[in-house]
Amino acid sequence: MEQQRAINALEPFLALSKSANSPRAAADLITKATSAPNTYVFAELLHTPNISALRNSAEFSPYYELLEIFAWGTWADYQCAFCFRVPNVLTLTASANTNLPKLSPQQHQKLLLLSLLPLAKQQSNLSYKSLQEALSIPDQQSLESLITTAIYSSLITGTLDPHHHLINITSVAPLRDLPPESIPSLIQTLATWSAQCTATLSALESQVEEVKAKAKLEGKRQNKIQKIFEEKLLKADEKGKRDQSKAYDEDGEPTPMDVDGGGGGRQTRSSKRSFWSSGSR
Repeated sequence: MEQQRAINALEPFLALSKSANSPRAAADLITKATSAPNTYVFAELLHTPNISALRNSAEFSPYYELLEIFAWGTWADYQCAFCFRVPNVLTLTASANTNLPKLSPQQHQKLLLLSLLPLAKQQSNLSYKSLQEALSIPDQQSLESLITTAIYSSLITGTLDPHHHLINITSVAPLRDLPPESIPSLIQTLATWSAQCTATLSALESQVEEVKAKAKLEGKRQNKIQKIFEEKLLKADEKGKRDQSKAYDEDGEPTPMDVDGGGGGRQTRSSKRSFWSSGSR
């Protein structure tokens, strides 16, 4: 959200850059853009034709350098003023005998706020002393005022701890532009990250396939066990029916088997019939 707000704040200056045909107009536009509230990204303005043309102007090239500092530099870079093209260091286009424009109070505070962002990304607890040295702020009250402005501007999220002289940072808005030298290393970092993601995804897919194969084998085993159980159950049921059918003759009478005849003796079904036949006589 903060990044989109910063981009929207820069839009009017991008439109005005099309009509800034003279070096003086382009330089004035840079001053206005770097002084305006909510403008915290400037790389797109750097690449507009009329602003880029200032690089070749002997008189106004320092304004282009100043815009570079606001895009990806820090207060220390402004103080240094004449850094050369080396990795991870601001690139200035002017010769060493050219001075950068003096900052207005609005530009000064804006540059201090921008310089605070990379410092806050480096560690979650920042000491008052380290910030005062990095930002050239002489007293504690001025530092606390700057941090409060950064918090209310949604540049950082954190709390002040005056008792321990610390600033506890919880998040930092992604508002700084990337210097040209950082792009190749960023591409390499992204390529490495992409390769790691691909390897991790392949490993996860292999594990998923392994789990699926084991589940399939377990399913076959369970089906085999269920089939054996059903076959045994069916055989037991059929055996029970056969045994039951043997216990009765065609007339539904019990087949000859041991029957309790009373008195502790046993008689067969045929002897019982003989008994009843003789009794009837």
